[in-house]
Amino acid sequence: MNVFAPVSTIMVTDLVTVNPEATLREVKEIFDNHSFHHIPVVNFRKIVGIVSRTDFDRFVGGLKRSNESLDALDDTRVEEIMTKGLGKLEPDDRINVALEIFSKNWFHALPVVQNDELVGIVTTQDIIRALLNEKPKEPHMVYEDL
Repeated sequence: MNVFAPVSTIMVTDLVTVNPEATLREVKEIFDNHSFHHIPVVNFRKIVGIVSRTDFDRFVGGLKRSNESLDALDDTRVEEIMTKGLGKLEPDDRINVALEIFSKNWFHALPVVQNDELVGIVTTQDIIRALLNEKPKEPHMVYEDL
């Protein structure tokens, strides 16, 4: 993987998003039906936050500790638990910029915006996947029998 390539070469563009007024029941359904861990929160394609599976699980854990019903998922809005202070990238930013942000912060996902609109997302898993799919320039450098 060329870390000087633009993040647009590895970002995910087929996004599932929610708006800030969505309920946590809707978030639960998304997480139950998809394998990703971050949902961008948008208001007319403008990123306003992100809700992670960790954010959601902490909220549910708090409900269980306080013996509250999971019906609270219907009454709680995404904007109440979403992360608002986001790092952002532009499609032409290099992958090494994303790596530096990931290494210095607790972020695991970075929204990619262009002209103030969400166009994609890059996660640590996207970078790991790109590395795993990398083919060696010299095939003899791959150990076949470990």
